Amino acid sequence: MTIAEIGCTHIGSLDRAKELARLAKLSGADYVKLQKRNPEESTNKDLWDKPHPNQMYSYGDTYLEHRKNVELPIGDHVRLSDYCKEIGIGYATSVWDMTSAKEVVEQINPDFIKIPSACNQNDELFDYLVNSYSGKIHISMGMLDAVERKEFIDKVFKYRDRCVVYHCTSGYPVPFEQLYLNEIKSLSTHFYDVGFSNHGYGISTEPVAYSLGARYFERHFIDDRMFKHTDASCSLEPNGFSKMVRDIKAAQKALQDKPNKLDDIEQVQKDKLSS
Repeated sequence: MTIAEIGCTHIGSLDRAKELARLAKLSGADYVKLQKRNPEESTNKDLWDKPHPNQMYSYGDTYLEHRKNVELPIGDHVRLSDYCKEIGIGYATSVWDMTSAKEVVEQINPDFIKIPSACNQNDELFDYLVNSYSGKIHISMGMLDAVERKEFIDKVFKYRDRCVVYHCTSGYPVPFEQLYLNEIKSLSTHFYDVGFSNHGYGISTEPVAYSLGARYFERHFIDDRMFKHTDASCSLEPNGFSKMVRDIKAAQKALQDKPNKLDDIEQVQKDKLSS
């Protein structure tokens, strides 16, 4: 499964969110994924009245105002979900707080809901989704040290039939040497469904992740990497995303055992070149 993460790069515009969903569909994505926040509930109060830490990406005078201005209300998420059905791409979203989780479950009930790395230790949020939502729960494992990763695995393991667990290094963007792809192989020993949420460069590592056991691939997606948003630098444009999808499918086809009998493609060469 390939997931085009548009996050909040719609900057509060339903029309822009629809256009990004349309481009994701054309690029071969199975799902387009957003973020759903209640700004007051999900933003640290110490930051409410402070400016955005990087003013060139700000959409408001204060960080709370910025968060409000880049948010789509639940009604727009409902309309976007309906639009996605019309054009033939799945809709999903991350939820950052209890209010958002309840809104999404009660008003949309998508195929899956994501818990982002910043919330993967929020037991109330996890328990609510386990008990009140029937779909798949996707969870990113970014921002966890070794002790926290073990605690996370112990907590989620008994729900492994309902969860997709993503290896992730939460940076924007992440150098290749800090992607730590071997974690995928380790996670595959604990969970049935493992994903790779890549915040890195290029498209070379998704096929490697597939070979290590990942089957869900989430990648930030945008129409223009020069767009005014912090996610843009680690996003793929439509052409790059479509090539990533192509290469994952190629890896899937190529990772096969060689048969006992020579294929026709090789038999022809043997007949011609052997003495």
